[in-house]
This record gives sequence, structure tokens and C-alpha cells, in this order.
Amino acid sequence: MALIRFVNPVYLEAGARLRLAEEARALGWRKPLIVTDAGVRAAGVLDRALEGLEGWPLAIFDGTPGNPTEAAVRAAWQCWQDAGCDGLIAIGGGSSIDLAKGLALMATHDGPLQHYATIEGGSARIGPQALPIIAVPTTAGTGSEVARGSLLITDDGRKLGFHSWHLLPRVALCDPELTQALPAGLTAATGMDALAHCLETFMSAAFNPVADGIALEGLRRGWGAIERAVHQGEDLDARLQMMCASSMGAMAFQKGLGCVHSLSHAIGGLHPRAHHGTLNAVFLPAVLRFNAPHASMQAEDKLARLAQAMGVTDAAPEALAEALRQRTQDLALPTRLSEMGLDLSDADLIIERAMKDHCHGTNPRVASAADYEALLKACA
Repeated sequence: MALIRFVNPVYLEAGARLRLAEEARALGWRKPLIVTDAGVRAAGVLDRALEGLEGWPLAIFDGTPGNPTEAAVRAAWQCWQDAGCDGLIAIGGGSSIDLAKGLALMATHDGPLQHYATIEGGSARIGPQALPIIAVPTTAGTGSEVARGSLLITDDGRKLGFHSWHLLPRVALCDPELTQALPAGLTAATGMDALAHCLETFMSAAFNPVADGIALEGLRRGWGAIERAVHQGEDLDARLQMMCASSMGAMAFQKGLGCVHSLSHAIGGLHPRAHHGTLNAVFLPAVLRFNAPHASMQAEDKLARLAQAMGVTDAAPEALAEALRQRTQDLALPTRLSEMGLDLSDADLIIERAMKDHCHGTNPRVASAADYEALLKACA
């Protein structure tokens, strides 16, 4: 039997940020900690997001790195304690929301974070005492605001997933107006992350027809809007559609992801400055080609359904892969690892970590070490 669970309260509309005070009061908070990053703060996006909390006493932690680390979680927890906070609001991209989830866990559970990692059997150890979170995304990419998972680089250098419904934000305020100032490059990279979630979760052979439907609709919306969002950043409808795609991709990926994310997670732990969404965009064409022959892809006519959602007339694997590569190129993103400044000198360790990643087991076609090596070479 498949468990199909959807989801926390989500307000998805222009002006959703103005509900912050109402939602904070509903949780009984008096002084929340704001978890964000320096870029969001410097760009003035944080001030705009906090319009709904005017007059509230606040503490702000803006030290979230691009790939959040266990050390950064500790620093945020120290800020929480020093300021005497009683609430937790994440304002930013997936990194800030994931870091807030790490704080929600660290502040209420004993031991190092890795003890609670999914691949360490830690999901069952995460309890309801985890701090509640309000999430206010300022990018349309990871969908962490509607997801039960968090990705963190632990002290031993691994990028690990932490998954529990107790980490799901209590409410998500998805305001597309907060994404209008996002630079074109970040709009493209985070947008391709959202599309990767929709594509990979739909390709997974796991049984979750609800997730499949959500993923396809998210892909349709995102594929049709991403170029407008990148090249016409003030287009509020494009920003809204990308925020839909982001949230829908994350609602759907409880079904499971696959080799794209296994490789991206492995590389992200070793090269923290490599953008996760860009890595996903680089790997998508090769992984689609790899998955295409799998029985579930053929039996459910998944390639044809992907083509329809993407508006591509040819559903052949090579045509779909080329459409993904071309879209990535049109968005001025790298299409190869070398263009990101990455080489294969640590390929053995990347492969080892990819095979242990929590996304490895839900790829429709089981990937061997040799398969991962071939995928890396195809994307080099």
C-alpha cells in the first residue's frame, strides 16, 4: 500500500507574506528568529518579506551558506538561544528553509545531526518536539516550504537528507512578489531545480498516482513559464507559475527522486559552491536517456506524457533529452560539469556517495557504479 500524504497549509498568492503576523500569533510566538542569508538581506527582499511583522521584536540570523552545513545550524541555534527566541521563520531559498529545519531538529534532539539522517535510519528518531517553522520562500526552486526533508552537509563532509513529517513547516507563505528581484541566473538555476523535481519524481517507478499528476502539472506550468521568469523578471504571472512548479514538484517528490539528485547531492557535499539546481540541469538529459528503456517508462507511456507536458512533439528519448539540454542552454546555464569548473578527479568518491544517497533507490532503473561512471562521463 502506498502512503500518499498532502500537505501543510500553503498560501500561494501575491501578498501572502502579509499573513506573517497572523500565523505567528496563531502559534503563540512573541519573538521569532528569522533564518535567512546575507544576499536576501542585502537585496532588500528580507525587509519586504517582514512587512507583515512590523513592530514585532525579532532576531535575525543571516549566515546561511549556499549549501547549509551543520556548523551553520549550530551558529543559528546559538543565535536563537542568545536572543531568547520562541519562534522560527525561514525567509529565503531552499538553503535557508533547510537550515531552519536543521535548527528545529538540533534544538530539540540530542546528539550529532548525522544520527538523524535518512540513510542512517534516523527518520524514525525525529520526534514531534521539533520546533515549528513558518516558511517564506524567496526563490522558486527547491519547494522546501512544502517538503518534509532537509539537505545538510554534516561535520563529516557528507551532504545528507533528513526526512520527517515533523520537519514539515507548519505553514508556507508563497508570495511570487518576493521572487521578482531574483537575478536571472538564480531564477534559471532554481527554476531548473523545480523542473528536475517534477521530471524525476514522475520517472520514478514507485506507485503514487497523485504525485504523478501533480508532477506533470507542475512541469507543464514551469516549462511554459521559466523563460519568461528569467528574461522578464517583473512578469508576476511567470513568477507565480514558477512558484507553483516549485511547490508542486516538492509535494510530488515524496514519491522519490533518482540518479539526478543522487549525483547532485554527492557533488554538493564535495564541492559546496556548486549550485544544486545547476547540477540537476546538467544531469537531467543523461539520466532521462538512461531511464528511458525501463519497463515502467514504457508501460505507462511516460515519455509521451512528459513530451506533452513540455510541449515537445517528438517523444523519443533523444528528442526529450535534447529539449532539456537546449532549454538549459537558452537559460544561459552550464550544460556540462566542466563549464561549472568541475572535473572527474574525485569520480570514485562521487560514485560511492551517490550509491548511498537516499534518492538512489527510487530511480526507476537501478544504477550500478559503472552506470554512474558513464553518467558522469556523459556530463563531463
